[in-house]
Amino acid sequence: MAESTGKAFDFKLFRRLLAYTNKYRITFYFVAFAAIAMAGLGVLSPIILETAIDEAILPKDYDGLVFYMALMVAVLFSEVIFQFAFIFYANWLGQNVIKDIRVKLFRLMLSFRMKYFDKSAVGRLTTRAVNDIETIASIFSQGLFMIISDLLKMLVIAGVLLYKSWQLALIVFTVLPFLLYATRVFQRAMKSAFEDVRNQVANLNSFVQERITGMKIVQVFAQEDNEYKAFNEINEKHKKAWIRTVWYNSIFFPIAEMSGSFAIGLIVWYGGLNATENGAITLGLITAFIQLAQMLFRPLRQIADKFNTLQMGMVAANRVFGILDTQSHIADEGTIEMQQTDGAIHFDNVEFGYIPNEMVIKGISFDAEPGQTVALVGATGAGKSTIINLLSRFYEIDQGDILVDGISIKDYSLPSLRNQIAVVLQDVFLFADTIFNNITLGNPDISEAEVTAAAKEIGVHDFIMSLPGGYQYDVKERGSMLSSGQRQLISFLRAYVSKPSILVLDEATSSVDSYSEELIQNATDKLTKGRTSIVIAHRLATIKKADKILVMDAGKIVESGTHRELLKNENGFYKNLYEVQFMTEEAI
Repeated sequence: MAESTGKAFDFKLFRRLLAYTNKYRITFYFVAFAAIAMAGLGVLSPIILETAIDEAILPKDYDGLVFYMALMVAVLFSEVIFQFAFIFYANWLGQNVIKDIRVKLFRLMLSFRMKYFDKSAVGRLTTRAVNDIETIASIFSQGLFMIISDLLKMLVIAGVLLYKSWQLALIVFTVLPFLLYATRVFQRAMKSAFEDVRNQVANLNSFVQERITGMKIVQVFAQEDNEYKAFNEINEKHKKAWIRTVWYNSIFFPIAEMSGSFAIGLIVWYGGLNATENGAITLGLITAFIQLAQMLFRPLRQIADKFNTLQMGMVAANRVFGILDTQSHIADEGTIEMQQTDGAIHFDNVEFGYIPNEMVIKGISFDAEPGQTVALVGATGAGKSTIINLLSRFYEIDQGDILVDGISIKDYSLPSLRNQIAVVLQDVFLFADTIFNNITLGNPDISEAEVTAAAKEIGVHDFIMSLPGGYQYDVKERGSMLSSGQRQLISFLRAYVSKPSILVLDEATSSVDSYSEELIQNATDKLTKGRTSIVIAHRLATIKKADKILVMDAGKIVESGTHRELLKNENGFYKNLYEVQFMTEEAI
């Protein structure tokens, strides 16, 4: 993972960032050329003005004045053309680079294992993928090339000053070391300040996103005042981080301005005395030196400002590369493409822990024959959900093996494995999109006719058509326009149209009305028919229909059998669970 080096400028990180411009090498070179041209053209105007004063204005040569003014207009026009080209193509380059980085980052995030997202705040990841990457663009549009142009301009100006008058140049250069030192100190201070700013922005984004997502919990438990106070504290830290950058700016820029004014004052004083005494220094030269000195000090002040922009971009790049360097993938080394399969599942002494050396699955072994429905029952925390997560390789097992049709799931390519396993979770997630798009998830191979036919088969077509717009109804963020039962019906249909060989189902029905529950039960029967199914069973009807029931406790399978077989064990786990949880349901 990329780390901050503490240097004022990290050249290794910078070279890595520049590698993303290789695709746009012609544009990169053109922008660099435009920056050089701007540096050269910027110095010509004071020189032309000096010549115009000394050789046309003072001698009262009208034709000469017209010539020099025309020449100056031509130079200024050329400078405008190059500046336009520079601004447009530098920004174009920056936007293309961040597009490539953002695509690479998002593709990488898609391959991260669930463990990474368990530990990473959503708001922080959003900040990296959106805000930080946007900040990187400013390196090209406002930082790198502008700094190059300004440095070149300063070098050219220094050469011209020495060539024109070493005495006046010496006056300018005596102020320069002090300003350079102040700029260096300023750069180091601003790097630290901007790192703090980016941290506070990420904290603020993370806090706000989590509270907005969980606003119902905040209001249900009347925690508005506490959350408001917590937000104020985070916001105060964010403000202080920015004020720290403002403080450094408020110190540096007045010092830079005062230094430039002091140098110009010395030029006027020394040059004026010399001009009145022997005329070795002309009025035109003094005027040119005043302009050139301003042009020398202005880029130095602007370089500091642009270096701030560059630093913010580099800090952002460091954070983004930190994610790009993250090794948190499920190893996809399988070479076998799983096609439509029989669905024979075998867990062989599987052990797994979310935290090292803290196993939540302890030596589990069982078989699910093709077409069988295996129900998992047990208390909360027994490890039921972990079983279905391991089958889809959302997490890697620590020991043992899981086989489908006699082949380890690690030997199948990950996409083909997951394409043959449909998962319906208790916590249904729907995107802010239409019902149709939430069912197909953008798969172009699934037509609306297929979706409609599937919906009729599992009995949810009428429910969908009762909504405004039917299959084109926008469910809004997280499916907030639908009830929990309706969301689950959509997830059943999503699983059904994918035509899986294996079904993994968490069929919780808490807070679901009786009508939706009946539809869900019908959908469950349709989905599980003829395909291997692993079901975390919450309904007695599902448990009774299961070909095999696995009773779990503390990460182990403590009992196994059919409903009738398990009830015969008078002191068994299942018998006790049945009496506590399911007997009332059966009586009803």
